[in-house]
Amino acid sequence: MPLKSDLSKNTYLIKSLAHELGFMFCGISKARFLEEEASHLEEWLKRDMHGKMGYMANHFDMRLDPTKLVPGAKSVISLAYNYFPKKDIACNDSYKIAKYAYGKDYHFVIKHKLKTLIHRINAEIGEIDGRVFVDSAPVMERQWAQQGGVGWIGKNSLLLNREGGSFFFLAEVIIDLELEYDGPVKDYCGTCTACMDACPTEAIPEPYLVDGSKCISYLTIELKDQIPEKFQSKMNDWIFGCDICQDVCPWNRFSTSHNEPDFEPHDQLESVDKKEWHDLTQELFGELFRKSAVKRTKFAGLKRNIEFAKKQS
Repeated sequence: MPLKSDLSKNTYLIKSLAHELGFMFCGISKARFLEEEASHLEEWLKRDMHGKMGYMANHFDMRLDPTKLVPGAKSVISLAYNYFPKKDIACNDSYKIAKYAYGKDYHFVIKHKLKTLIHRINAEIGEIDGRVFVDSAPVMERQWAQQGGVGWIGKNSLLLNREGGSFFFLAEVIIDLELEYDGPVKDYCGTCTACMDACPTEAIPEPYLVDGSKCISYLTIELKDQIPEKFQSKMNDWIFGCDICQDVCPWNRFSTSHNEPDFEPHDQLESVDKKEWHDLTQELFGELFRKSAVKRTKFAGLKRNIEFAKKQS
């Protein structure tokens, strides 16, 4: 068993390295089976709140037990990376895309930093076995971040932090190294229901429960079929993702703009008006979103979203 001094030293080193790489928060929790979350996830799936995201029902045990992803795992390092922009493009009188997709695809930006972190850990502490994750594997990132004290899961199901709001990406490093563990923090949502009240599609029917099948982000990104007509007047000009429940959250008054050049939007993106969106070509799509997360919906998907939004303009 490692000496407590070694645990403290290694933990301090890892958190210091994370901050050097630009992560705004770093919390660590013991790798274990998330027993309480198992029943929540099972109930959510049973109520079909995952819509057509069939993959959410896959790898059930793996989602809840990090040792099935990294054999011998002892620690889950949860990291938060700020993406709050200097300027909110969605304030313009045009169609809107979520803030997280303004710049370069976060998967690439953050995964590079995580690999650097693993490399530095190996160099400073010694050879460890581990894997890095950025929203690309069956990892319950918000739950692990909550366990590690990075924040609490709010009524909109997103992770909230008193100092940084919620406009940050979450990532994990799961390793076979024992460390000192942080504990969960208090829930500071209180009696506030701003996110629930503001959601135009009523996707938050009760506190801490999001009906994914009604969420604008799901409808504009995950759903590959036609968007149901019942949402016709409720999309509020969003054509990729949605930030409504975050924009109205009181804790996001503490959000500060990021310092990541890769997250700066394409020069033209801010000036695209509705007519230009209506006339969007494959060529312009490729230019605006060449390295963006918006490519996930593909040209045809974004055109579908624009046409749907156009009907209510």
